[in-house]
Amino acid sequence: MEKTFIKNAVALGTVLFCSSMALAAEEKPNILFIFADDHSYEAIRAFGYLDIDTPNLDKLVNRGASFTHAYNMGAWHGAVCVASRTMLTTGRSVWNAGMLEQNIGQEVKQDHMWAQQMKHAGYKTYFSGKWHVKVKPEDYFDVVKDRRGGMLPSTPMGGAAYNRPKDEADYEAGWKPWDTTQKGYWGKDGKHASELVGDNGVAFLEQAAKEDQPFFMHLAFNAPHDPRQSPKEYVDMYPLDRIKIPENYLTEYPYKDDIGCSKGLRDEALAPFPRTEYAVKVNRQEYFAIITHMDYQIGRILDALEKSGKADNTYIFFTADHGLACGRHGLIGKQNMYDHSVRAPFLAVGPGIKPGSKVETSIYLQDVMPTTLELAGAPVPDFVEFKSLKPLLAGENKHYPAIYGSYQNQQRMVTQDDWKLIYYPSIKKTRLYNLKADPFEKADLAGNPEYANKISELEKTMAQLQKQYNDPLDFGNPKESWNAYREAAGMNKKKKNTTTKKTH
Repeated sequence: MEKTFIKNAVALGTVLFCSSMALAAEEKPNILFIFADDHSYEAIRAFGYLDIDTPNLDKLVNRGASFTHAYNMGAWHGAVCVASRTMLTTGRSVWNAGMLEQNIGQEVKQDHMWAQQMKHAGYKTYFSGKWHVKVKPEDYFDVVKDRRGGMLPSTPMGGAAYNRPKDEADYEAGWKPWDTTQKGYWGKDGKHASELVGDNGVAFLEQAAKEDQPFFMHLAFNAPHDPRQSPKEYVDMYPLDRIKIPENYLTEYPYKDDIGCSKGLRDEALAPFPRTEYAVKVNRQEYFAIITHMDYQIGRILDALEKSGKADNTYIFFTADHGLACGRHGLIGKQNMYDHSVRAPFLAVGPGIKPGSKVETSIYLQDVMPTTLELAGAPVPDFVEFKSLKPLLAGENKHYPAIYGSYQNQQRMVTQDDWKLIYYPSIKKTRLYNLKADPFEKADLAGNPEYANKISELEKTMAQLQKQYNDPLDFGNPKESWNAYREAAGMNKKKKNTTTKKTH
């Protein structure tokens, strides 16, 4: 009886969603894609995280579907966002995308890029904000405004924005997020980069109101990536006594030097080693402030969409390239396999999508690419390795049997059902977590013989996914196999003699 009810409910949901889609198809729906940088899945107030204020993202949560487990598949170097964005724009999984990075112009010549597919479907394509893919969006978007690269102009590694704050006196005398002379997000005219994306989004929607052609907007905020700068009134919203120390706070991650997260990694150098509660609180204060400031710009964009008269026929997607540790597990950056760093928020709003709904099935955030193609009535090319979310939005619950994660040759991860296995090849270290019982990943169960069978099961799944996604890493020879991949991908052509690993 229960199975019959569920089956009928899914069928009804599919009919309703498809009916709404059919109505939208009479007039092609617009697509508004809003992309953040370093935004962890938890950092939205509507998800129950009361440390932060995000009134406009909360509205999207209430108006549409929240995908609670949206993952980034990994990265081939410290700039995790490059890998995430390359996967997003090409539709390829991580290691196949890595093979394209150095010669991605060929993808443009073959009309393989996401925006090109949308253009062929009859859409006016628009981009503004952070790009960070090794081809210019001007080469194939119809309109590009204020494209920015990876790191914003700021103080160099070891400068005032790093290794801070050591204590309260250091904070009082040091770098401030609202100091417009520090460059970074602050332009010469004193305008913040997030405000510029907001301005551009509003201006485009005002123009779109006068046009009949459907649009595909790709608005990419640099926020909340460091340097985490915002106007003082936003920082003042988060006095330190409001900021809680994370449940999985550590002064130092025990394997940081073995997994590529040592002091030489730019992201990790933002706060002092060992971590202190005070430094973590300040970093999280500035993280929340820049998110709330970005949220305000998103509100302006949503208001402009309403005023354009096109909101009822527009699908809105919000996600980020990945998450961020920001003080969890003794880490500051995103170059790790814990959920705070590999999971991003993912919101979908539009015709036929149930308001306030929640989808707990695991996805990859890059699934948005084929989803928008289907919504646009365009074919999904065979080379696209990600999956449309339309079945999940219609009520189905099957998508990927397991989720794979990776970072260079130093970390691998598989998540299946309620379990996560992390493996560090260079030291042959396995970590095992029960995500249902331990969502903050505090209790490593790998040393408990009771879980030997579970580890074996997940190791087999990991091996299958490595094969499926063309993972080049041989656990028996991690350095040699990794160097061979980099050579084949053309990543070894330009080497710089630096002691610091630059990331973005």
